Amino acid sequence: MSLYKNESLYGGRILVVDDEPEITDLVALYLESENFTVYKFYNGQDALNCIQTKQIDLAVLDIMLPDISGLKLCQEIRREHSYPVIMLTAKGEEIDKVTGLTLGADDYVTKPFLPLEFVARVKAQLRRYKKYNMAAEAEENVIVHSGLVLNIKTHECLLNEKPLSLTPTEFAILSILCQKKGSVVSSEEMARQIWGDAYFDKNNNTITVHIRHLREKMGDSFENPKYIKTVWGCGYKIEK
Repeated sequence: MSLYKNESLYGGRILVVDDEPEITDLVALYLESENFTVYKFYNGQDALNCIQTKQIDLAVLDIMLPDISGLKLCQEIRREHSYPVIMLTAKGEEIDKVTGLTLGADDYVTKPFLPLEFVARVKAQLRRYKKYNMAAEAEENVIVHSGLVLNIKTHECLLNEKPLSLTPTEFAILSILCQKKGSVVSSEEMARQIWGDAYFDKNNNTITVHIRHLREKMGDSFENPKYIKTVWGCGYKIEK
């Protein structure tokens, strides 16, 4: 699911809590005009319930609340979530600003503030968060090992910067071995991961044949392999 509505940069779910209704309502009005969905509250407990039950993309927390402080809410958010948190502070609350940043807040805004400047800060935090998430996701989808690059999401493979044409089964075998670098993976385990219960219908030599084809395409030597090593009686492995 995209962080933003309709795959656009702006639009998302924003939590806003401040015990001064005029501030909360004004912030909500400006954010809603920018296509954000706003959950607005005037006390910490209602905001905490929202944090625990709703999917949120960014939180705006007033530090001074009548029940649960914004600092405590920030701490609760950081137990399970990584989305941006912007603290609202009054003038002279320098210690609270430092504490908020220490607890995991990403930014703070001192009251009174200009609404348009505030919205710009929200957008900047969401832009940064989205960019980080995309980079993290891309990193999770790519396996790199000694000149070998596998993109799990696109099923593309490069060997020394040259495309390697693999069948789906060959790609699956290579990705399993790369993900378990340093560990021996048996033919049965690979077959189970690739074909599920249907692996019972496969000949015991099926994985062996695919491994041979992989080595041929990769120019890997059976006697002195650089990538796929046979561990007799156990299975196959790729050294770390």
